[in-house]
Amino acid sequence: MATQLNPYISFSGEAKQAMEFYKEVLGGDLAVNTYGNFGSEAPPGYADKIMHSQLETASGFTLMGADNPPGTEHKPGNNFAVSLSGDDSDELRGYWDKLSADGTVSVPLEKQMWGDVFGMCTDKFGITWMVNISEQG
Repeated sequence: MATQLNPYISFSGEAKQAMEFYKEVLGGDLAVNTYGNFGSEAPPGYADKIMHSQLETASGFTLMGADNPPGTEHKPGNNFAVSLSGDDSDELRGYWDKLSADGTVSVPLEKQMWGDVFGMCTDKFGITWMVNISEQG
């Protein structure tokens, strides 16, 4: 899988409705995972909230979105991140090292409950980055 760079939008509880709207506008295939899809891992009150969604369109657009995780503040206008994802661990770890240097790490780059290695940081310019390294199958 080639490494991808995509916008990632955070919502305050309406991610499902928003992503369905974007599907109506842009077309394509929408994949949705709720916190409840991970069983006992779902935080209280989050079973039906969107942990991750991804819209892939025939035009080659990829839009990702989720409801804000518990304990995080939703700030309209600042509710986006840039997502780097793929399965080239060395390439993605290199990006992570450079982006997180002189920045703030909010989620360390480590294995997550969905099986991938994931981390989130804010770079020295205030931009939020998400790095997801897929498990190779």
